[in-house]
Amino acid sequence: MKDIKLIAGPCVIESEELLDTVAKELVRINVKLGTDIIFKASFDKANRTSLNSFRGPGLDKGLEMLAAVKEKYGLKILTDIHEAWQAKPVGEVVDVIQIPAFLCRQTDLIVAAAKTGKTVNIKKAQFLSGRDMVYPVDKARQSGAKDIWLTERGNSFGYNNLVVDFRNIPDMKEIVPTVIMDCTHSVQRPSAGNGKTTGDRRFVPSMALAAKAFGATGYFFEVHPDPDKGLSDAANMLELNKLYPLIEELLR
Repeated sequence: MKDIKLIAGPCVIESEELLDTVAKELVRINVKLGTDIIFKASFDKANRTSLNSFRGPGLDKGLEMLAAVKEKYGLKILTDIHEAWQAKPVGEVVDVIQIPAFLCRQTDLIVAAAKTGKTVNIKKAQFLSGRDMVYPVDKARQSGAKDIWLTERGNSFGYNNLVVDFRNIPDMKEIVPTVIMDCTHSVQRPSAGNGKTTGDRRFVPSMALAAKAFGATGYFFEVHPDPDKGLSDAANMLELNKLYPLIEELLR
């Protein structure tokens, strides 16, 4: 089971209580299913639709909270960076540094992440094809990254919506062996909610199963015990209690 990459966690760090609740469930799933789920949460959501949207606790406090999760629960940690200077301190805490989709062409960001020696997960931009991701990967490789993942999260076709072309998965597998399906961000409807992004979590399981059919080697889920009360990505996060049965189905 450990050859399948699984990433899950709340969109943003809201509180220690939320991190503990999610981490405990991920540990339970790992024990019961023999998986190795990587815990994901953002310390800063620097790409929110509105200036007034909740962003998170910031770098210092956020890394302190993620380090506590790692120490207390023994989970691997993934978080994203938005500026090159963040790579070094983040790399001292996490196991996987994620490059956000909108920033996957930012050369300095990729170079800084690669130089940490950590696994680098590059999310495919909403405006690029799967084959285009050869260039961000090449930047990371030339900068010293040994383990590079790519993540599919849909493409923009028209206003306030995303469409997933699952052919991107086999296309990206020709570039790197690890291609992950972001099953929750792919159901977003960007900026469709009067100053915030909306979405439809009903389609998250279908996104995962379709990606499996196209050969995905990993799955990314943003989860929350009460998604509608989430402070970021509320509409597309999966209910935490639905994660176990979905992973169990994917592993069959």
